Amino acid sequence: MHDVYLVCGRRTPIAKSGGAYRRIRPEVLGAHVLRALCRAIPAGREVDGVIAGNAVGTGGNIARLTALMAGLPASVPAITVDVQCASGIAAVAGAYAEIAAGMGTLYLAGGMESASLQPMRIYAPQDERRTQTADGTGAYRTAQFSPETLSETVMLEGAERVMQAEGMTEAELCAWVFESHRRAAHAADAGVLRGLLVPVAGTAADEGIMRHMNERLLARLPRPLGKGTLTHAGNACRINDGAAFLLVCAREALRDLHIEMPVYRIAGTCRYGGSPQESPRGAMRAADLLLHRCGHRYEDMDAIEFNEAFAAIDVLFARAHPHLTERYNVFGGALAYGHPYGASGAVILLHLMRALEVWRGRYGLAAIAGAGGMGQAMLLERVTDEFL
Repeated sequence: MHDVYLVCGRRTPIAKSGGAYRRIRPEVLGAHVLRALCRAIPAGREVDGVIAGNAVGTGGNIARLTALMAGLPASVPAITVDVQCASGIAAVAGAYAEIAAGMGTLYLAGGMESASLQPMRIYAPQDERRTQTADGTGAYRTAQFSPETLSETVMLEGAERVMQAEGMTEAELCAWVFESHRRAAHAADAGVLRGLLVPVAGTAADEGIMRHMNERLLARLPRPLGKGTLTHAGNACRINDGAAFLLVCAREALRDLHIEMPVYRIAGTCRYGGSPQESPRGAMRAADLLLHRCGHRYEDMDAIEFNEAFAAIDVLFARAHPHLTERYNVFGGALAYGHPYGASGAVILLHLMRALEVWRGRYGLAAIAGAGGMGQAMLLERVTDEFL
């Protein structure tokens, strides 16, 4: 089996739904990032394929459309992956699998999303679900993720179940909201992620980071599941627009590309399936499974990135590993940046690579939960010249 490496990557600044990118299609955002990567590494135009995640676009093979809009040769094939929130990291895992199997040596993988332009769909007249939607018209935005429900708030309901089942408190959840924004603001001030960003439409910074988040503000936020529930717009991430891609390559291609060290070996990846009623558990359970398979412990990790779609994910991690929270989401997470579904898995990989570089760490772990009780995790090893 061939060794596989993440070489470099780029992402757009993450914009709020209805914000700076409100009229920009996801394939345009994705093409913008692909062009930037190809400028950084011209060999990116000669890849064996493009694999891209997308969750709420207009359908079709949007990865192919993105690649063509980026100006890649028509001879470069492209496929689209939809594992909802886990789509971006699943795309990178797909590139890893193809290279490891000897099907190619160089891929562009990641994802793109526009919540702003998420289309309204409608079930066909003969589909029994047409009369079962909330308004009875058959119109919907959120796909069905579990056999027993068509709820448009199914992800929020799953987070609420986990919060209640685990006896999480408002104080625990709020603490992670504040911490995510604090760490993200510090990273922005230090410019630690600036080299990853590809400005789009005059936007050069992430839109969601709030420097003055406080308890009074959180207390005023609406609770979409009703009075007495814990879930609100502060401890659940926003929906967002953005794109992120990475260059994935085989070991033998590294010298041909004249890549600067470090690079990041994909030391393992795995997919997890669990209860669709408690989807937020998927991140840590996928991570647990991967570490077990690879013979590692959390303590071996120098940096850890979980996509914090909900503060409940942070609390689960902090309760299980209280001594490792300083290695966890060191630049803040999705509660601050936001969650462009199809891109988020690639975003956390980029942040993980940067954290390992800054802290000169060796091993890093990324994990993300997906709708329907899914999860995906990836283990990286930072490699410098002396190890290659």
